[in-house]
Amino acid sequence: MTFGDDLCYTIRQGGTHRPTGKETDTMIQTEHPQSFRNILTDIFDDESIDAFQKFMATTKDLMSCYRCAIMEIETKFRVLDERFSLAHDRNPIDDIQSRLKSPESIRDKLLCKNLPFTPESIEKNIFDVAGVRIVCSFVDDIYMLADCLLKQDDIILIKRKDYIQNPKENGYRSLHLIVEVPIFLQDQKKLVKVEVQFRTIAMEFWANLEHQLRYKKNLSSDIVEKTAERLSSCAQLSAHLDMQMQEIKDMIEKE
Repeated sequence: MTFGDDLCYTIRQGGTHRPTGKETDTMIQTEHPQSFRNILTDIFDDESIDAFQKFMATTKDLMSCYRCAIMEIETKFRVLDERFSLAHDRNPIDDIQSRLKSPESIRDKLLCKNLPFTPESIEKNIFDVAGVRIVCSFVDDIYMLADCLLKQDDIILIKRKDYIQNPKENGYRSLHLIVEVPIFLQDQKKLVKVEVQFRTIAMEFWANLEHQLRYKKNLSSDIVEKTAERLSSCAQLSAHLDMQMQEIKDMIEKE
């Protein structure tokens, strides 16, 4: 999953403004000034367009729930960061980012999987509608924070993928967790899935630049092969840097 393309908002520890649901809709419309119907007409017939627009209308409540789940997860990490800083005189979290998947991206995923356009279908089959990324200083901070999150009795682990211990072929490294977190509404408690990604600053640097250089670009096979080799080499350098910085930190802490 990439945060860049589906980004409706990014929240950093510095405290930038968090858009409301209405503001998020406005942001989406600003990014796509052409009307939804005109966009969809190029791909679907009128019946499919009407179905998608009906789907959009019925998912507003669900998207609000995902926004609330993001806020719950962010708060948990802000509390952990605050408490850790008191005990160890440093903050394990360098940055907190979040994103809500765009309606277009949700639509594409449902179409790709041949799934119905319903809120129930989204909840059951798409686990990365809501995403939170935790950028840490050191690798051991990643596992410490992940363990602290999973020890909380209201968090349910759905899926875990460790691309730090087992990097992807292109060199990508990160720890991914799919968790369920409860949100408390006016009249009910609801469990909502959120994808949580953990990276070091070095992992974040590599992943962001790799995404900028290669994602959705019409590159020749020759360039793809050559850049893949160099990006993989850069990923290994990034991993080596993380290891060296971790060892230096451990050495200082033992003094």
